[in-house]
Amino acid sequence: MDLTGLTLRVAAARPHVLLAAVPGGTAVRLAAERLLRARDWPRASTPAQADLLFVAGPDLPELRTPLERLWRDMPAPRARVHARTADEVEDALNAGRGLLGPPADAGGHREGDHGARERHEGDDQTPGHDGHDGHGDHGGHGGHDGHGGGQTEMPGGLPMAGQGADRDGLTLDQLHLPLGPFLADWPAGLTVRLVLQGDVVQRVDVDEPARPFDDAAAEAFWVHPWLRAASGEPVPVGEAVRRRAAAHLDSLGRLLAVAGWPAEAVRARRLRDDLLYGAPRAAVAPRLERFTRRVGRSRTLAWLTRGIGVVTAQKAREAGVGGPAARAGGDVTSRYRQWLADIRHDLPRLEDPAPLDVAVEDSPRGPWSAEHPPSAALIALLPRLLEGAELAAARLVVASLDPDPDELVSRGVVEVARG
Repeated sequence: MDLTGLTLRVAAARPHVLLAAVPGGTAVRLAAERLLRARDWPRASTPAQADLLFVAGPDLPELRTPLERLWRDMPAPRARVHARTADEVEDALNAGRGLLGPPADAGGHREGDHGARERHEGDDQTPGHDGHDGHGDHGGHGGHDGHGGGQTEMPGGLPMAGQGADRDGLTLDQLHLPLGPFLADWPAGLTVRLVLQGDVVQRVDVDEPARPFDDAAAEAFWVHPWLRAASGEPVPVGEAVRRRAAAHLDSLGRLLAVAGWPAEAVRARRLRDDLLYGAPRAAVAPRLERFTRRVGRSRTLAWLTRGIGVVTAQKAREAGVGGPAARAGGDVTSRYRQWLADIRHDLPRLEDPAPLDVAVEDSPRGPWSAEHPPSAALIALLPRLLEGAELAAARLVVASLDPDPDELVSRGVVEVARG
């Protein structure tokens, strides 16, 4: 029996896809997620689970090395494709499946997977489960295993521990652990470097976002209506608030997946896509109301996130943070509930034809300014919120802020920065 050929045929029919999004590639990522869901191709959350590496977005030389390490962490045979624009997504996925298909050549250059694994959407309605839903990403927020692009070299994905004094003067092992740039449900291309003693974060450093080789290739997808309005183009308010609500649903999808509620993460992403593809308010309003009510009233989710990453509204504003994170003025629970409240507020305005005034309507992460993108302040806030936190809470904190590196590398922002 030709087990290798059988494995390749199964992998090619329904490959497990590891989606690596880079800054400036949000539109590509969204198109890929939508098509993967339509085809029922499972998402892999780690290289070990993947058949196909799908790179989404422009070419960023600074991220080529971590991408190569991610690629090396995938078991052979395997395949890799790259879509730089949303229009290239379908052809890239088809090409990837073709590369995985038998027969493999004698030299082993046609690459597929080590085996097929079936995963189905869970029926649970509570967070904290570690299952996959067949469409979304991995759940539990305890899964910080260093799969951020293979930056670490030690077995198990962790570097060698050093030693340092803790707050009580005791000498404990220090562990240097990078998160990113290619974690599942993680801001595209962001790298946060932690120094741990035990399971407590002692120090945090954040790398500067990688920039595309060609600035014209990068676009800040979520703030595109604000960029157009700022340049003098007439943009309807309805288009902007629709994009803003979709952005909040995208952020909620990340947070719910990290918290271990994959079924609701999938619902958030489906609603997000419906808004982005122009579904009328009457068609999405009942489902959005049910979603926001179910997530907002979840006692388990609130229990998992309460008291984590606390920042008062005043401290947030002092740090230059605006938008939902500042209005929430609290912990992770407060911030995701603020997203839900903002979505409900925007629902009646999805078809508002009035012209967008960027000075009145916030972009998804705060008042828009090309000189001071709101995500820059969110990224700068991360060390303050992560230092002293337990490692298990770190990804929840990042997901509850969900800074958008696209804002820092888009062509409009780069042009302003260069003066």
